[in-house]
Amino acid sequence: MRIGIFGGTGPAGSGLAARLASIGEEAVIGSRNKYRAMEVRDELIERWPELADRLSYGDNHAAAQCDVVVIATPWDSAATTAHAHAADLDGKVVISMANALVRVGSEFQPLVPPRGSVAAHVQAAVPGCRLVAAFHHLPAKELGNITHPIDSDVLICGDDQAAVEVVAELVNRIPGCRPLDAGELSNATAIEAFTAVLLQLNVRYKTRVAPKLTGIRPTAPTAPTTPTTPPAPAADPDAAAAKPGAADPSASEPDVAQPVAGT
Repeated sequence: MRIGIFGGTGPAGSGLAARLASIGEEAVIGSRNKYRAMEVRDELIERWPELADRLSYGDNHAAAQCDVVVIATPWDSAATTAHAHAADLDGKVVISMANALVRVGSEFQPLVPPRGSVAAHVQAAVPGCRLVAAFHHLPAKELGNITHPIDSDVLICGDDQAAVEVVAELVNRIPGCRPLDAGELSNATAIEAFTAVLLQLNVRYKTRVAPKLTGIRPTAPTAPTTPTTPPAPAADPDAAAAKPGAADPSASEPDVAQPVAGT
């Protein structure tokens, strides 16, 4: 799969590009200026020579030609950047990882963009794309340090369940990450705003935090879409599988990805 990244020259975008290339995906670092994208790509290859075959660069138009597109631009240009490439994004899985935040004194505060979240604003700007919100809380520095796993849950939400599953499968292949289906796209408002809390914890405790939720049991593998044999009737109608317990949030180890990265 080829994955293009709008705003791929910032800390979050470039870190994600390196991480995706490290798990075997072809990542295209996009930018308004393709020469800036080339510089970032060269910097990553200098650090990780083994990624040379899977990391490429171009302008945002080149990134928009990929199978999946990630929006890692500053939050206030996410929707306009996506709208400028709406024809190329139509029908594609598009991942929004931008957070609308502002720092007031020593505090981080979430902003409420049009439509309630950056993700919903992008979906409204490109109604034909299959928008999924994800990757908001991963520490940017750790994201780009491919020699170490990231011990974090990744909250994913979207209105297209098939698109959510594509992103969840991608997240599941990143060492240390666990994808969690957080419901419909309307929940992106809370997910994006929670980033302000994580950043505040980073400042307060001089660390880099990532969210880890407890109480969620592993789910069984998804059944094939076209089973070769019909399902057998239940042997005991009284037997029932135990239901997962409610999630109990707890912070885990130590920079949250701030997709306020430069383009």
